[in-house]
Amino acid sequence: MEIWIYFTLLAATMQAVRTAGQKQLSGKLNAMATTGVRYIYALPFAWGYLAWLLTYKEQSAPPLNTEFLQYGLIACVMQIIGTACLVAAFRYRNFAVATSLAKTEAIQVAIVGALLFSAQLSGLGWFSVIVGVIGVFLVSKVKFTLREIFKGSDAVTGMAYGLAAGLGLAITTLLIREASLALNTDLMISAAVTLVFMITVQTVISVVYVYIQDKTQLGLMLKHWRLCFFVGITSVLGSIGWFTGASYQNAAYVKALGQVEFFITLALTYRVFKETISLKEYLGMFLIVLSVVILLLWA
Repeated sequence: MEIWIYFTLLAATMQAVRTAGQKQLSGKLNAMATTGVRYIYALPFAWGYLAWLLTYKEQSAPPLNTEFLQYGLIACVMQIIGTACLVAAFRYRNFAVATSLAKTEAIQVAIVGALLFSAQLSGLGWFSVIVGVIGVFLVSKVKFTLREIFKGSDAVTGMAYGLAAGLGLAITTLLIREASLALNTDLMISAAVTLVFMITVQTVISVVYVYIQDKTQLGLMLKHWRLCFFVGITSVLGSIGWFTGASYQNAAYVKALGQVEFFITLALTYRVFKETISLKEYLGMFLIVLSVVILLLWA
């Protein structure tokens, strides 16, 4: 298998586990503080990974050019917005539904990438992405009526947050790829530099924002340090996977394969949050598998 596949599978696994941790944290911290944890507690591990990688490859870090800084800074903000929307969606929808709505990121990456970054997919590539997204919606059990839409029910609010999370994270993934490629160096190193840059900037933004918004949240981050540590380490491992995978391959393909995360999400939903799995959800899982098979074998 190609290297991007291994890193994407690592990313999908760690993201599902991290998201479960963030759901638990969302009951103890507000949305922005829960979002900030994934950066603050991941920061030392990200720097450690970059230091190890540079030593292992016997190379020095590349200089940060203007193009990299532009893409990287916008990606920082978009990822914070996307993650905050996902955490907010947990308050309105259950774990699996909120996560699945965010996973429309795959089709949003394909559309935005084609429109803004000339990242075209093959016909089978588009088919794979669409089949996977349909599978995700079947699994998600998303249900709402026209009356709910006009009344602005919590279900619709949760759906809006989930879709917004998908869009924010889709744009982030595309910008991460552009930032990494702008460094014109070894792709594993450029991915690691991009990761460290973004997490450092996001840590500063998160701490300042949380302090201004409600500085008592910083104390709660220390009080619940074990859970925060768990979110931080799983976050950085997932980010290493996403950043490296997106550096090697078209971001839409990376996110399409990353939908295997949903199997782990469903397992957590069933085992940890005691939510059942229906026949409709199993059909959705089959479509996700089908989309991945099409992607890996023919797209």
